[in-house]
Amino acid sequence: MSIWWSLHLRREAASVPLARRLLIGTMETAGVDPDVSFELSVALSEACANAVEHGGDTTARGDFSEAYRVTAYLDGETCRIEVTDSGPGFPSAPDTTTGRAVRTPLRPVPARADAENGRGLCLIQELADHVQIGNKPGRGGAVVSFDKILKWRKDAPLMAV
Repeated sequence: MSIWWSLHLRREAASVPLARRLLIGTMETAGVDPDVSFELSVALSEACANAVEHGGDTTARGDFSEAYRVTAYLDGETCRIEVTDSGPGFPSAPDTTTGRAVRTPLRPVPARADAENGRGLCLIQELADHVQIGNKPGRGGAVVSFDKILKWRKDAPLMAV
């Protein structure tokens, strides 16, 4: 069994629950265990919220830089989700050998206990089995992708064989 969908969403808070509900509905219809569906939907909500908050050019003219993309793949025993935006991407880090700034995959740093935000990427990492955080090549923008091994309900109509 293989299902995939992709959404191109405006960077507005109302887009986050839309993506989340589509993911939950897809997994419920396929017969994915509700606990797994919930964990993935929380991770997706965090990735979308980051794209809404950080994922665009503040001087944009209302074009594609004011949007982000969510793609979900349910393939066999795995669900893979990718959220990409058109913002500045994650900050560059200095290469330890050359001293030049390079964009490398990031490891989320836990937020301070008294911080009001900054926990999303760490939460995604806790809820998913494998997480990749980095930047799109070329024009820029962030990419957060994560996957999780699926568990199925006993009565799953589309369970992987």
